[in-house]
Amino acid sequence: MDTINLRNPDHFINRELSALEFTRRVLHQAADTSIPLLERLKFLCIVSTHLDEFFEIRVSGLMQRAEIGGGPTGPDMTTPRELLREIGLRAHELVAGQYRLLNEEIMPALDAEGIRFVRRSHWNAPQREWLRDYFTNTIEPVLSPVSLDPARPFPRILNKSLNFIVGLEGTHAFGRPVQRAIVQAPRSLPRLIRLPAEIAGTGPCDFVFLSSVIHAFVEELFVGMEIQGCWQFRVTRNSDLYVDDEEVDDLMRALEGELIASRYGAAVRLEIAHDCPAPLTDFLLEMFGLDTDDLYRVDGPVNLNRLLAVHDLARRPDLTYPPFTPGVPRELTEADNVLAATRRQEILLHHPYQSFAPVLDFVSRSAQDPEVLSIKLTLYRTGHKSPIVDSLVAAAQAGKEVTVIVELRARFDEAENINLANRLQEAGAHVIYGVVGYKTHCKMALVVRREGARLQRYVHLGTGNYHPGTARQYTDYGLLSTDPALTEDVHQVFLQLTSLMRTPPLQRLHQAPFTLHRDILDLIEAEIANVAAGGNGHIIAKLNALVEPEVIRALYRASAAGVVIDLVVRGICCLRPGIPGVSDNIRVRSIVGRFLEHSRVYYFHANGAERVMLASADWMDRNFFRRVEICFTITNEAHKARLLADLDTCLDDNCQAWELHPDGRYELARPATNEIPQAAQLVLLRQLAEGFSAAGA
Repeated sequence: MDTINLRNPDHFINRELSALEFTRRVLHQAADTSIPLLERLKFLCIVSTHLDEFFEIRVSGLMQRAEIGGGPTGPDMTTPRELLREIGLRAHELVAGQYRLLNEEIMPALDAEGIRFVRRSHWNAPQREWLRDYFTNTIEPVLSPVSLDPARPFPRILNKSLNFIVGLEGTHAFGRPVQRAIVQAPRSLPRLIRLPAEIAGTGPCDFVFLSSVIHAFVEELFVGMEIQGCWQFRVTRNSDLYVDDEEVDDLMRALEGELIASRYGAAVRLEIAHDCPAPLTDFLLEMFGLDTDDLYRVDGPVNLNRLLAVHDLARRPDLTYPPFTPGVPRELTEADNVLAATRRQEILLHHPYQSFAPVLDFVSRSAQDPEVLSIKLTLYRTGHKSPIVDSLVAAAQAGKEVTVIVELRARFDEAENINLANRLQEAGAHVIYGVVGYKTHCKMALVVRREGARLQRYVHLGTGNYHPGTARQYTDYGLLSTDPALTEDVHQVFLQLTSLMRTPPLQRLHQAPFTLHRDILDLIEAEIANVAAGGNGHIIAKLNALVEPEVIRALYRASAAGVVIDLVVRGICCLRPGIPGVSDNIRVRSIVGRFLEHSRVYYFHANGAERVMLASADWMDRNFFRRVEICFTITNEAHKARLLADLDTCLDDNCQAWELHPDGRYELARPATNEIPQAAQLVLLRQLAEGFSAAGA
């Protein structure tokens, strides 16, 4: 073990390249013909979402570092310029594969099912007439075409907006020649137009892209000019918000200003129609300050996200995943209400296999209960028209003490969180915007209720957000408890978040940025010591991401010492398994399926004592050092057994699990000849159907 160079750059996979590999695994879902067709289309759209965020945040940061000549900073020691070149190669390959799949497989398959995207060249006369009227009455009144002239600057182009560059020939009304114009499609216009079924030759699920309609009738915007062509384009900009925590005296106002500015941040990517002439693409690249490597030519809509609407508009349940009804544990169905059930015993929930409704009921019941005196809750992401926020508003208006820690800087949800913070304050709730320099990412709620002559505390802790929408799509765990040690810990953390004072030593909680990193390292070292003493060592971690280098080095030491390590890492993984003498005892897999794997579960053998923990934190630098996170130990033996069984189900997956190889490549697991096919998510759904939740298991 002493001969291992734990700082060897070759022992680490680059963070950004690992992120792109996850996007590749999602693209594979779109290509999987065993998945219902509209779900394949949804996965194709998710690829676009991932790439958008990747360019807006990660690539933009790399471009800034490359511009100032920044050197390598990660443990893999790749420079920003080297990384940008490799990202360009992989991203172009992904986008090409994405559109090839769209045009050669998914679109024809949708067409065969009667879901058609009617091209301009295929419009019949009644369709063209209806679309011309639609253009005249609905689209044209809100367009502001801009002819480019030496006297006027190139227009400001909104981040990720739909735009067109138009080639012109002729002179405008004031006598000057015009060669180019820009048409910006307002965001108020729907990107997908459903043709009325009563139009001759139109089916019930016939759609036309807004871009096709503007393209078809663009000459009506430039009367007297000869149209040389019209090509859609889209620019992606740096959307990482920068607020100097040390200088700003009003975080909400500063964020509102940054949100406006980020819509016009530095350009990082240009997507354009594949057949746009080189002179026009060169012109746009110059206007946006981009190179040819930043240009992505696409044979189809420049934003595939707009296709996501078809999933709901088509109303074809035969082309989607079969529906299921999340279960409710027996402890809850047999009790008068969620608070009464929680008083009797701790309740473990596994979403989406089990309903999120008990969590909503926990907050709403507390808001309505006259004996409840106070409610405290952290909000990171909640969704639009959140029932959680409704309940908190009602509680505050009823005179209860309501304290809400709102993380205004939840990426891409900043505007939504500002709105809900204002609403809560107007209702009389105490709203705290977290801690300077740290995002409040933990998920916890604390309720104080008067019960006779004493006060009883109730808590909910989770691995996911208080967001009913994502609770139907993400796998997460939640715990309802009245355990005095746990409720006291949560009480102390809330006091810390409001008063900013130190907490006393916590009993069942591990907290970042204070103790969590050191505690995880100590637990890994304990496994090493147990093996050295002749015992067994085993670590299992289920995470969204594994990045933090010191933890990775500790896992390498553990592997070299003989500790068996199983990692289920959905997305980014910088650890390289299978290196002889370094990580040959480590297995890494990523499960990609119907639901987004989001839960964080840690297991340590602990010489037979078996520590099982749930957390809001991944093993990343930001989670350990720049966020307020909580990790809580599970003490209920039945719950520990259930969590271990769930982990085993993930480790036994031989259908939807991807095995990470030492070279950074992922390979989809396949059942051996004598193995029964097993997909973890399907197994858990089947357990639900067989009474898993009704039995309270």
